[in-house]
Amino acid sequence: MAAERFFLELDSPEAPMRAWPHVVIVGGGFAGLKACHALAGKPVRVTLIDKRNFNLFQPLLYQVASGLVSEADVASPLRQMVGQAPNIQVLLGEVVDIDPQAREVVFNDHRYGYDHLILASGSGSTYFGREEWRPLAPPMKILEHADEIRRRLLMALEEAEQSPAPERRRFLQTVVVVGAGPAGCELAGSLIELMRRAIRSDFKQLDPALCRVVLVDPLERVLPTMHPKLSAAAAGYLQRAGVELRTLAKVEALAPGRVTLTGREGVQQLEAATICWTAGVRASRLGALLADRSGCPVDRGGRLVVEPDFSVPGHPEIHAVGDLCAYHHTRDGQPLPGMAGPAVQMGAWVAAHILAQRQGRTLPPFRFTDLGSMAVVGPWYAVADLRGLHVTGLAGWILWALAHLAFIPDTENRITLFTKWMWQIATRQRTALLITGRPDQHLGVDVGLFRAELHPENDLGEDGVSEDDVRAA
Repeated sequence: MAAERFFLELDSPEAPMRAWPHVVIVGGGFAGLKACHALAGKPVRVTLIDKRNFNLFQPLLYQVASGLVSEADVASPLRQMVGQAPNIQVLLGEVVDIDPQAREVVFNDHRYGYDHLILASGSGSTYFGREEWRPLAPPMKILEHADEIRRRLLMALEEAEQSPAPERRRFLQTVVVVGAGPAGCELAGSLIELMRRAIRSDFKQLDPALCRVVLVDPLERVLPTMHPKLSAAAAGYLQRAGVELRTLAKVEALAPGRVTLTGREGVQQLEAATICWTAGVRASRLGALLADRSGCPVDRGGRLVVEPDFSVPGHPEIHAVGDLCAYHHTRDGQPLPGMAGPAVQMGAWVAAHILAQRQGRTLPPFRFTDLGSMAVVGPWYAVADLRGLHVTGLAGWILWALAHLAFIPDTENRITLFTKWMWQIATRQRTALLITGRPDQHLGVDVGLFRAELHPENDLGEDGVSEDDVRAA
């Protein structure tokens, strides 16, 4: 017998689903996807709403930017991952409003009711009030951003191959990465490896010694959230690989091809054809929207300050998880970090909490199991902090690879990534070094539902009957 199919809120679901509570999940990232998996096959109707039709494994975006892997290797279609469950409906669109009193969300010009709402819309990049810098220094939050970074770098190398002026070649072979957290360190290490390997093997006129990657951060050390020992190990490796570190240096201004820094060495000017931004994170705009609609407080990063069960104060039916929430109900009172591990655990706990509520049960309080943090800074080299156990080098890389393969939700992507990693390490060849698209087309990309246009003479009404047919009748 074919699986039961329905389109929530437009056509009523068949019995017995009609009496089931409706859970709306906004965002198909780590937290939202885990909540869907936990609710699949349970006596609830689930609607997953996302602006994209895929789940993105964001920690590996830097590998797309540096040509190690392709877009499809780090993204998996949501419909194939959870949409085949009989009680889950996946809808493409962007939520533009929330009505807590009516218990409705608004997207694609429709209002959808919910019994429970899980907001897992994640985070984006912030330029600390200087949005005019965004086109000059692409962030690295979505696939298109990684595509743009790769396109700019490869185009600069192609131009350098044809440039007779040494100073011009030096400029074109220079990259500045702003932000020395895990994403910035991973991107800087991967880009210097790409540039030097590609120039040695694929370019005839360029000098690998002129390749320059500068990593900039206003704090005292790279990977500031990790143990100082691991920060020192990562900094040492990056410097040996050829990355220049500019710590205690703040970006004062950005212009095309130029970064102005202020710090302990005074004002510095860096000229680079490629500038990347990994410095700032802001919560999804749904945080500010819900705060306005419900009065829920937000922290400095725009994250919703939630109750111990991740609910919004005054609205126990609304939960915020992942990067969108500021969860301070920990043993030490420190908020949970915006990482994959906490997001996955939040999504699973909230789903279990909703099911327990429907059954009249209560769950033990949420307790985050900290598995540690890690960052890979080069081939066969990573640093890992496993709850006080510090690992560097090859052992760190193996732990990093195993952890990331375990978190990737799609089995096919696990196999593909492992194969490509082994191939790249064995041959130093990268498989995704394509230049595609037009300049800057990957910035400000529109996402969500695109509505096909129909000629007015053939316009269909809501019942699917054209105006011509009505007149003829």
